[in-house]
Amino acid sequence: MLKTHDFYYDLPEELIAQTPLERRDGSRLMVLNKDTGEIEHRHFYDLPEYLQPGDTLVLNDSRVLPARLLGHRVPTMGAVEVLLLRDKGDGVWECLTKPGRKTHTGTELSFGDGELTATVVGEVDDGNKLVQFHYKGIFLEVLERLGQMPLPPYIHEQLQDPERYQTVYSRANGSAAAPTAGLHFTKELLEKLQAQGVNLAYVTLHVGLGTFRPVKAEEITDHHMHSEFCMMSAETAKLLNETHQSGHRIVCVGTTSCRTVESLVESDGTFREKSAWTEIFIYPGYWFKALDALITNFHLPESTLVMLVSALAGRENILHAYNVAVQEKYRFFSFGDAMFIH
Repeated sequence: MLKTHDFYYDLPEELIAQTPLERRDGSRLMVLNKDTGEIEHRHFYDLPEYLQPGDTLVLNDSRVLPARLLGHRVPTMGAVEVLLLRDKGDGVWECLTKPGRKTHTGTELSFGDGELTATVVGEVDDGNKLVQFHYKGIFLEVLERLGQMPLPPYIHEQLQDPERYQTVYSRANGSAAAPTAGLHFTKELLEKLQAQGVNLAYVTLHVGLGTFRPVKAEEITDHHMHSEFCMMSAETAKLLNETHQSGHRIVCVGTTSCRTVESLVESDGTFREKSAWTEIFIYPGYWFKALDALITNFHLPESTLVMLVSALAGRENILHAYNVAVQEKYRFFSFGDAMFIH
């Protein structure tokens, strides 16, 4: 039985990337052969050398909302921070609030000199609050003006350009965190891949903050995954079916794309247009039904994402690769370097 601690590795804090590199595709790329454990050290712009004509890259086109709102409680003027997690419809959002104990049901909130106001209207099981927002115009436009990017808790630097926490192909608003493996792509690199015959397929999975939630259970099977909404178009389903039928590879960009295709694949290995809430938890012993290769960043010790890549490449191979990455001073986490597991 695998324990959470079986996925621990020692990471010096100075290797946690605090800011993105100037050049998106200038990051390093560790190439890991999942069968042999063999490692190569390359750069992200070398990726075309590892992809064949007919392969399909699966990209998560979700866009991060500027979902962090700083304001105050009315009438006390006490500071409040609200993080939008899920749109419940009619201006009501499930939110994370700080301080939680001072934002009980009935609390009035104000943001941006009253341009946006809100009322806490309820609470859900895990302590998150239901917040009803009041505003004029279009909510997303109000958010663009007043909201901030909800950067992960391990990033302490201010982000100069909010677009650097978005992929160049993001288009569907709804995530509380970026699908970070995609941050390495430039429009030029995507065009180069298409010119060499690689297909691009888009799925949408809105990333929740559960991505950063630590695994507290000692036995990994006791961990409950957060639920996230994902969808696949008919066009993408057709492309993925053709890719496998012609003997080529489905290469997922990021664990979110991986979880989407593995959640939406039919039992016979085919795809169709579909959307669903997924709580899929991939750990060693999992049999991949859709994905052949994965582009991903380096993940937190003992996280569900380290467990996912271990399911693909083997726990020993992954822990060895991560230890090599530490020795070679790779940059870790959201703004860090990348890995290609094939």
